[in-house]
Formats: sequence, structure tokens, C-alpha cells
Amino acid sequence: MSSSSAAPAAKPPIRDALVAAAFRLFLERGYEQTTVDDIVALAGVGRRSFFRYFPSKEDVVFPDHERCLADMTAFLAAGGAEHEPVRRVCDAARLVLRMYAENPAFSVQRYRLTRRVPGLRAYELSVVWRYERALAEYLRARFAGRPDGTLRADVIAAAVVAAHNNALRSWLRSEGKGDPGAAVDHALGYVQKTYGRPAQAPPAPARAGSAAAGAQAGRPDDVVVLVSRRDAPLWRVVQELETTLGRD
Repeated sequence: MSSSSAAPAAKPPIRDALVAAAFRLFLERGYEQTTVDDIVALAGVGRRSFFRYFPSKEDVVFPDHERCLADMTAFLAAGGAEHEPVRRVCDAARLVLRMYAENPAFSVQRYRLTRRVPGLRAYELSVVWRYERALAEYLRARFAGRPDGTLRADVIAAAVVAAHNNALRSWLRSEGKGDPGAAVDHALGYVQKTYGRPAQAPPAPARAGSAAAGAQAGRPDDVVVLVSRRDAPLWRVVQELETTLGRD
């Protein structure tokens, strides 16, 4: 088939066209020197179309974060009592990684831009805080009624975000080379090891006359003995005790 009879390439959706136009101008002119009018002119649409998709010029730099935040919130809401809470928030953080890994070239380009523009860096930090707040709210609900439940939820949420971002930014600084999933898994594994509940081992068979046998027989005289290091922090002792009792 000759080139004259080939069908014209389909135009990208308006939203994608606006993002592409914006980043082209940011690279050519600089972020501060580019206006919304410049972006819509290059994209071939009107100002009303721009603001239908993006509330501000900053939002066009982070076009997928609202969708990702909604996906994370829905993922956490779908979690039940059977899900270990620290593992659940770590899995939720991986949704953010997936968003970045879907388009490495764009993610690296955006990373470079945010490093050069203080206003975008501040905007990015506000987006990160919203992710952290979503994780913390889920954990607060799971730890409700427990001693220092709110404190523990906030600390773990901050740790998840810090671990995720440490690995993500290392990948971005490498120009998107390598497997970002492996780095993030390693970082989040550290959080799970520190704060999560270990997998429950199968219960050992009870011996006659033991405390476990008394519990299985329905007697209220079962005893739990916990062995811990003398210099172990109190929070670790409490965590080990809760794990032994099978609580979240």
C-alpha cells in the first residue's frame, strides 16, 4: 500500500496531548517561562480544555497521581482482617511504583524537572504527604484501641513512604535502569521485618498436663511465657507478645 493511501495516525487524547506539549515546552523554554496559553497553543486546544483536565500548571507535571491515590485508597479499603496490616500498606505502596515504572522515560524526565524547580518540589512533597496520610488512616483503623495505636500507625506509614521513595529515587537517578521492583521490594522488606507480624508457625502438639493442653481443654489456666533480651525496647516486647497471642 502506498504512503498516500495510508490512514492518518490517530491523534492522542487531549489529556495526553496537553502533557506532551507541556513537557516539550518545559524542556525547550523552562518551566517558569512556559504559560498555560503556550501549552494549549502547542496542543491545539483551548484554555477551557486544559483546566478541564488539570487545575493548574503544576498538575500537568503529575498527571497520574490522582488516579494512583484513588487506586491505593480502594486497595486499602478492600483489605480485610485476614490481611496483615503492615504487609497491606507495603503492597499499597507498590501501586505507586507501578505508576512510575509504566513509563520510565517520562518518570525520569519529571524527576529531573522537579529537581530544578523548587515550586514543583514543594508540590511533589504535598502529593507524597497525601499518600502517607492514606496509609496512616488505614493503619489507624487497624490499630484502633491498642496502646499507642495512632503513634504506631503514623510511624509505620512514614517508614513505608520513606523506604519506597529511597528505592524509587535511586532508580530515577540511574536514568531508569535496572529493575525498580527489586529495589523497592528490598526496601519494603526492611519495613515489614521491623514492624510487621511474622508468619504464624503451626502450633506444636500439646503435651499432657501442659498449659497448652489446659487451654485446649477449655480451662482458663493457660500461661504464656515470653523470653526477650534484657535490653530490648518496650515496643518490641509488646510486639512479640501480641504476635504470640495472635493479635494484629
